[in-house]
Amino acid sequence: MAIIVVMQFFTIDKTQADTDPAKDIIAMTQPDEHVITMLKSACYNCHSNETIYPWYANIAPVSWWIKDHVEEAAEHLNFSVWGDYSLKQQDHKLEELYEEVEEGEMPLPSYTWVHADARLTSEQREQLINWAKDLRENL
Repeated sequence: MAIIVVMQFFTIDKTQADTDPAKDIIAMTQPDEHVITMLKSACYNCHSNETIYPWYANIAPVSWWIKDHVEEAAEHLNFSVWGDYSLKQQDHKLEELYEEVEEGEMPLPSYTWVHADARLTSEQREQLINWAKDLRENL
């Protein structure tokens, strides 16, 4: 019990990185409202600088796992810094995005288990995939 109490003193940093809103993928590509809603509910919490930490992110060691997960996700793809990626990087990230969504790898089942609004229907998955493919063709 003492170890669990001591662990609570090692909190995670929830500070959001400063970013230029003009470099966000939504600002740069202006998708329709359905795509924006899907991106915000199913992707942005881990793949942007707009993470909203739930209450249980204050409890160690769960907080450490969440923080590590968010950092790793943003390293792979961060929609908040879309404008900083080269065209080659954007192309690759869009390809990865629609492949992960097609294969049902994203959003993660562990995330959708807790965040019901992130669960995408097959129609939503198809719409998100088509948006990413169209965006990729127009790079």
